[in-house]
Amino acid sequence: MPHTARYQRYWHKTLRLTAVLLLVWFVVSFVVTYYARELDFEFLGWPFSFWMAAQGSLLVYGLIIAYYAWAMNRLDREHGVQEPTE
Repeated sequence: MPHTARYQRYWHKTLRLTAVLLLVWFVVSFVVTYYARELDFEFLGWPFSFWMAAQGSLLVYGLIIAYYAWAMNRLDREHGVQEPTE
């Protein structure tokens, strides 16, 4: 396969991954906050909206970062564009 086609596939997969993770970030940051009053149920002993604002969103952000790093390393190896190791 020519290099340009491989790099285009790599770039499209990277953009798709970034778009999906940005959508998750948007939902956690803005949608949950917008509907906080309607999300009136207990979660781990606290109101869900309070828990998401205090702890849940931070956990999701950390998971987004960890998943992005793992997925990009896998994509790099799959397409042969990983950084050389010494």
